[in-house]
Amino acid sequence: MNQQAPIPPNEDPILFAPAPRPTFGAGLRTWFLTGLIIAGPLTVTAWIVWWFISTVDGMVKPIVPVWMWPDGYLPFHIPGVGVVIAILGLTLLGFLAANLAGRTLLIIGETILNRMPIVRGIYKSVKQIFETVFSQDGTGFRKVGLVQFPAKGMWSIVFISTPPSSSVSQHLPGGEHMSVFLPCTPNPTTGFYFYLPAADVIEVSLTPDEAAKLIMSAGLIQPETQAKLAKLVADVKIAAK
Repeated sequence: MNQQAPIPPNEDPILFAPAPRPTFGAGLRTWFLTGLIIAGPLTVTAWIVWWFISTVDGMVKPIVPVWMWPDGYLPFHIPGVGVVIAILGLTLLGFLAANLAGRTLLIIGETILNRMPIVRGIYKSVKQIFETVFSQDGTGFRKVGLVQFPAKGMWSIVFISTPPSSSVSQHLPGGEHMSVFLPCTPNPTTGFYFYLPAADVIEVSLTPDEAAKLIMSAGLIQPETQAKLAKLVADVKIAAK
């Protein structure tokens, strides 16, 4: 007959009690949450991709001849044709703009737009934004920093933008200043843009993508977690080979 091992002296018997087995309801809850974590991001991503493709197709279709759409020859709809046509059209437009004739036409078009009072301001603002965001050698929003906001001792993540222009920097007191954008949580497209001394900005080793995820998730998705997930995916890919 087996005898139960004696409990060491001065030890609490509760600590040696076996862990309670999870109930069937707790298992169902765990399985449901696991399925939600897997299916949720996939569903949202698929919806965003489908919305983008449908939107681009709807914008491109009215300006493209009917004979270029495969829907006229096939009994079913093929999504994404408008996206392909838009990419090819933008690439061709960039190629033409790089030539002398294309640059001449571009200058003529901008000259006409500059003579329109309302359109001129809108076009220049939008063009400057696109040139800043999509410039290959630009520095805007490629660095992340910390500033004390909204009060001293409270630190917030900011995206370091382009340096202040000469027309602005000459009116700023003190030494060197930086322009930063402080996004709001959980919507990083809204926030505050302001200038402050460069000494008040602490640059951190975060990529803009990691900072955006950290802001949108309200701190739930940490950079260390993202690195671990990336390493896990890489290990799985290596093991599958």
